[in-house]
Amino acid sequence: MDKHELDREFPEFLEDLNDLKEHNPEFSKMADEYNAIDQEVLRIEQNVEPASDVFAEDLKKRRVRLKDRIYTMLRAHHAQV
Repeated sequence: MDKHELDREFPEFLEDLNDLKEHNPEFSKMADEYNAIDQEVLRIEQNVEPASDVFAEDLKKRRVRLKDRIYTMLRAHHAQV
């Protein structure tokens, strides 16, 4: 039941993460969506918010897909700097 915040998931890309959030609206939107899903998963795991197992698993899959896209963008950005 851990938070999966992006700065904790990708500490090696902290500068890139901040730069992309500030200058890339698409990335910023993805990061916001990732954080919202992560918070919802955490509430479900802590039994604060009831949800079916199927719904919880779907959220986790969405979070993983977003995390993969975010990682790809972070790596590409890092390679450019």
